[in-house]
Amino acid sequence: MAQDSTDINETIGSLDDYILLGRSGLRISPLCLGTLTFGESFGIGSNYEVSKEVFDYYFEKGGNFFDTANMYNFGESERFLGEYIGDKRSQVVLANSTALSPNVKYNPNAGGNHRKSLVENIDASIKRLGTGYVDLLYVHIWEYRTPIEEVMRSLDDVVRSGKVLYVAISDTPAWVFSRANTIAEFRGWSPFIGLQTRYNLLDRSMEYDIQSACAELDVQSVIKAKNTGDMRDMRNNSIIRLGSNETNWKILDEVKAIATEINRTPAQVALNWIAQKPGITSPLIGARTKTQLVENLKALEFKLTPKQMERLDNVSASNEIPFPYSITMNLNKYLGKGIQIPDKYKALFEASKKSKEKY
Repeated sequence: MAQDSTDINETIGSLDDYILLGRSGLRISPLCLGTLTFGESFGIGSNYEVSKEVFDYYFEKGGNFFDTANMYNFGESERFLGEYIGDKRSQVVLANSTALSPNVKYNPNAGGNHRKSLVENIDASIKRLGTGYVDLLYVHIWEYRTPIEEVMRSLDDVVRSGKVLYVAISDTPAWVFSRANTIAEFRGWSPFIGLQTRYNLLDRSMEYDIQSACAELDVQSVIKAKNTGDMRDMRNNSIIRLGSNETNWKILDEVKAIATEINRTPAQVALNWIAQKPGITSPLIGARTKTQLVENLKALEFKLTPKQMERLDNVSASNEIPFPYSITMNLNKYLGKGIQIPDKYKALFEASKKSKEKY
């Protein structure tokens, strides 16, 4: 691939260039700080002092968007974060997640998306955080047991109680939050304003059902690759699985090539690519140390050129685009050429160009 020698003069911005989250007036930083690494119970995080250095640097640079969960290091993350925010509470946007619980072995109602789990888990999280409310509450994962109507009514109740200001959802199929927000709209309940999901150069499956649903519902994506349970084993297994795919090595080679051309790290290039993609509001970053955070934040200091973005798009594109998205580029044969595509669906049509399937 020929090198792109175009000088990069544009930047994405800085942590204090605040953006709006979804269909709301909530102002958040363009990169969200994940706190899965706050605490050592999972074996991958850092102690109180090192985690505080990470928090302090992010906050001092203008960062205001923090993400935690009741499961992270078995509550240690929430306790650390609660002490760090202290008198800064009104200056930060605190996102939390419920549904998962380490106590389900002894109590079958400890986890899940039902009303009892929600009420008990949000109260426990607020207590560990030492605050009266959380700004954004995620349904941590869709567990296929609780009716959507119960979930949305229960969430609306905790919003009306003042314990939660906004609600969002994580790790869920497009049909779930599409139906959920439609129900909320017609019943006057609080809708999901954000979706947390997985999206990166090695996994672009979001670009079909999920991205289209987000575009239609004006739900913004906060991108995060998440694992739960025994984090070390799951991460090692993930590395082994991804490393066995030859295409992933080609993607890595292209990322490294662009990184060398523009004197950036591969991680910064990959994060910059995500931040520029349509519908992505605030990619979620994690760092065990201040040094790692400093390097991650440098991803905001530049913008990959359109040609560099295209190179990464091409090398990471899937040849197996799911039906019916694989036939979208053939619609011109039957609808006519030159008909405008709404901006919110352009990403889907761009992705479908790679399809080899014929209608």
